[in-house]
Amino acid sequence: MKNTALTATHEALGAKMVPFAGYNMPVQYDGVNIEHEAVRTGVGVFDVSHMGEFLIEGPQALDLIQKVCSNDASKLTIGKAQYSCLPNDDGGIVDDLIVYRVKEDTYLLVVNASNIEKDWNWIASKNDVGAEMRDLSDDYSLLAIQGPKAVEAMQQLSSHDLAAIKFYNFVVGDFAGIDHVIISATGYTGSGGFEIYCKNDEVKQIWDKVVEAGAKPIGLAARDTLRLEMGYCLYGNDIDDTTSPIEAGLGWITKFSKKFTNSEALEDEKRRGPDRKLVAFELDERGIPRQGYDIVDSSGKTIGNVTSGTMSPSLGKGIGLGYVPPIFADTGSKIKIQIRKNAVPATIVKLPFYKG
Repeated sequence: MKNTALTATHEALGAKMVPFAGYNMPVQYDGVNIEHEAVRTGVGVFDVSHMGEFLIEGPQALDLIQKVCSNDASKLTIGKAQYSCLPNDDGGIVDDLIVYRVKEDTYLLVVNASNIEKDWNWIASKNDVGAEMRDLSDDYSLLAIQGPKAVEAMQQLSSHDLAAIKFYNFVVGDFAGIDHVIISATGYTGSGGFEIYCKNDEVKQIWDKVVEAGAKPIGLAARDTLRLEMGYCLYGNDIDDTTSPIEAGLGWITKFSKKFTNSEALEDEKRRGPDRKLVAFELDERGIPRQGYDIVDSSGKTIGNVTSGTMSPSLGKGIGLGYVPPIFADTGSKIKIQIRKNAVPATIVKLPFYKG
């Protein structure tokens, strides 16, 4: 089990630690609902240093990224970031990721912790253009400072005007007494804020100052309820090697203005329409949908399965995501979730669940 540079800090704070993607990670400190509410109304800080970072450099860097990523990275200027995915050869997804353009010919790819080795091998196998690749995952830490009060609380820690950093933009500058960190207006909670990339030996100082400035430590359990309330996909649950970006509702990051891995097949799927779609649903009665539960129609026939589900702390009702045939995918359609012996009625809704 790997540790992040902050594992001892989390343990000293009394965090409940669990194995996650090969790392020893804090799942919660004071309870999921308390931490969830802190991010929705104030500011929280997550240690997400288990995420992977690859540097792709050189004159051929963009060629490689365009080849392996579904989104169009040629649109990125220096200081901008982009959500994307790595399609595989069979219609599925190797991983979802964020691409940062750091310099003219330098890009940072941030990938999921559980997929670091898989992603590296996949990208390397496609690198016949001679781009330089470096895996920085073990050398860098990542903090997500999230919530509506993030800008106000953290401004004292940087000479940069944090409010001026637009969504999916970033600067390289000073933060919490450390120079040359990436301050990125990104995050997976839907409540605004920043992600801070720094070296492992710098993160303790940054964490301490961020907490001192008013951020509440938040665990991975609340990170999951926060992202699910926004309908953001989680790799391994809602998307994986068997789900296409088209059926997962990721057509908006799948740009056919260029060629990329399996792009012709995906374009054909988009043209004819997918055989199933990822939908969002709310339970009409009490209950908690869980990953793996069957989705059934009015006659009790199984039509799909829940990929993510929880009791929404903000809405006070059961919410979830799952794949169903297109005939059941329209907003307002009625389905049922098989929770043990009960088929609980649910309604297809438009994302996000949490409207803010």
